[in-house]
Amino acid sequence: MAILDIVIGGLLMGGIYALIAVGFSLQYGVARVLNVSHGEFIMLGAFITWMLYTVFGVNPLVCLAISGPITLIIGFLLYKTLFKRLKTSSASLAVFEGNSMLASFGLLFIIQNVAILIWGNAVKGYTYLDSSVNIGGAIFATNRLVTALSAVVIGVAFYIFLSRTRLGKAIRAAAQDPATAGLMGVNINQVLALCFGLGALMAGFGGTFISMCYPIQPTMGFQYTIIAIIVVVLGGLGSIPGSFIGGFVLGLIGSIVSYWQPALSLAAYYMLFIVLLIVKPTGILGK
Repeated sequence: MAILDIVIGGLLMGGIYALIAVGFSLQYGVARVLNVSHGEFIMLGAFITWMLYTVFGVNPLVCLAISGPITLIIGFLLYKTLFKRLKTSSASLAVFEGNSMLASFGLLFIIQNVAILIWGNAVKGYTYLDSSVNIGGAIFATNRLVTALSAVVIGVAFYIFLSRTRLGKAIRAAAQDPATAGLMGVNINQVLALCFGLGALMAGFGGTFISMCYPIQPTMGFQYTIIAIIVVVLGGLGSIPGSFIGGFVLGLIGSIVSYWQPALSLAAYYMLFIVLLIVKPTGILGK
């Protein structure tokens, strides 16, 4: 019973981790922006969903079609106006990565403080699908099952998009060799901006799912940024399947640690991160 509870609980949380990590992997693995404000887009998605549900009565699952595109547009415009300029003015890729990380720190506090001005600093939440489901004697909230299944569907659909569509192949080409992809006719700047926007889209989706299961507040973002970084390192930098697998693995690890000592779950994530950097920095599917 306890083992089933731990495994399923870990997989449920892992679905959300996988989704937000796929977004971060696109932003850093492809667009080369170490976006430490990634969690703020998760927070925006959560608060947009909370507002639409509590004020206008919009179903949180329907809110995916609103919160995702909003964060996508914000991310796309940020890359076109801010990060593209930083890339142009940077002497090398390494300098650009450093400058973009510093710029994203600024974005973190700007977005966070704007959110506080709009929604206040208090913890928010709502009740949605609060019934329970019995799986093999273990009891799970319906909303957590729905979010996990939805996250898997979105992740699989996105992987098919990257694998089968022309735009998806252009994104993969830009990730592997931007210079060669440019020579083959790929509009690199447009593709990189789209990658950053798609990363924000995934963060928005993740925020919607988190708001369905947990309380939210404007300062919630940074912990999810850290989790996304750990998952990407675990799965392999730039590997979308690796990020997806890494999300579920980290969810399982968090569930195991939380079963014995909930306060140590984040510490366990940091410990795993340090061990990975020393033992296998390329991650599960990294090269």
